[in-house]
Amino acid sequence: MFFDDDIRMIRQKSGPSAHFLFLEGHGLEERLLEGIAEQAAAMGCGVVDVRLLRVGRSVTLQVFIEKDEGAVTIEDCAAVSRQLSVWLDVENPIAGAYRLEVSSPGLDRPLKREADFQRFVGALAEIELRGLRDGRRRWRGRLLLASPGSVALDVDGVRQEFLLAEILKAKLVPEW
Repeated sequence: MFFDDDIRMIRQKSGPSAHFLFLEGHGLEERLLEGIAEQAAAMGCGVVDVRLLRVGRSVTLQVFIEKDEGAVTIEDCAAVSRQLSVWLDVENPIAGAYRLEVSSPGLDRPLKREADFQRFVGALAEIELRGLRDGRRRWRGRLLLASPGSVALDVDGVRQEFLLAEILKAKLVPEW
């Protein structure tokens, strides 16, 4: 399944470019990501993002899922949540109490992998760069192209190309 490639790609990330925040020691990121992706795949879904957040004493595990075809429904979220709850209870990778939230990534979904950019060519997107280019960090435009290691946006009629390594964050911009 396509989830295996996603897991390998995320495993290779480290330092500030990693898309996950975890509370506990070494190996938790890999265990959570592999387990969550495996459980979601069993329910016919892929994992867009996983966040483990701590605010004060409250801990929340957020899982954002997608489907290859069609929209994520509340029933999909509930099914993945039940599946993950059982896995999390058995594996117990997170020390202490936490709240599990499973949802779709929304209309302004993040674009994290090269495959995300390819899938949404033609859509309006916003990217935030790690550094400044032409005095700006944020760029908004229509996704023209996603090729290995780079993306191109049409920004006000001008083609702008960005290396994926330059991009800190990217997301779709809903059009009404």
